[in-house]
Amino acid sequence: MTPTLFVIPLWADLLAVGIGALQGALFAAQFRDRRLDLLGVAIIGIATGFGGGLLRDILLGELPAALQSNWYLPVATLAALLGMLLQRVLTRLSALITVLDALTIGLFGAIGTTKALAMGVPPVPAVFVGALSAVGGSILRDLLLTLPIAIMQVGSLYAIAALAGAGTLVGLAALGVNVLVAAVVCVVVTFGVRVLAVLFKWSLPEQRHIQRIPTLRRRAR
Repeated sequence: MTPTLFVIPLWADLLAVGIGALQGALFAAQFRDRRLDLLGVAIIGIATGFGGGLLRDILLGELPAALQSNWYLPVATLAALLGMLLQRVLTRLSALITVLDALTIGLFGAIGTTKALAMGVPPVPAVFVGALSAVGGSILRDLLLTLPIAIMQVGSLYAIAALAGAGTLVGLAALGVNVLVAAVVCVVVTFGVRVLAVLFKWSLPEQRHIQRIPTLRRRAR
C-alpha cells in the first residue's frame, strides 16, 4: 500500500463533521428534562462532530484536523444551529436521526481507517482506529449528557457496524482496490449493518448474571 494514495479530501472530512454536529444537536434537543439552552445544544452538536476526529488524531499522534483549518468550527457550528432550528420538524421523522447517525459513523470510519493506513499503521490497529473514529463522537456526546455510553449498552450493532466497515476497507485496500472505491464500500457496509440492525432489532447477546445457588447447610442436631 502506498501511503500517498490515502489522501482525505477536506470536503469529505467537513461533510462528516457537519453531519455529526447536526445529528448531535438533534439528539441533545430531545432531552427537555436536561434543560439545555441553545449554547448547550450547540456544544453537544459540535462535540459530536469533532469527537471521532479528535480521538483519531490523538491516537495517531497528530494535531487534530479541527485545529488545522478555519473551516471546521464554522461548519460544525452552522450544522449544530441548523439542527436546533429544524429540530421540531426533523424529529417528527423518526428515521432521520438513525439515518444520519449511520451515515456519520460510516464517513468517520472510512476517514479514520484510511488516515491510519496512510500513516503506516498495520491493518488490525487501523481497523481499531477507524472504528473508534466512527463512534468517538457518540462517546463524547453521551459523556457530556451524563448518559450511559451507547456502544456499551444492549442495542443495535453500533460499534459492530463500524468494525465491519473498517475491516472491509482494510481488506479491499490489501487487495489493491482503489482507496476511493474502498472508502465508499466502507460507508455502504457500515450504513447497511447499522440500519438493518435497527430495523430488525439485531443485538449482541446480553451479559447474563449467574444466580447464586444457596448453600445447603446441615442443621445441627
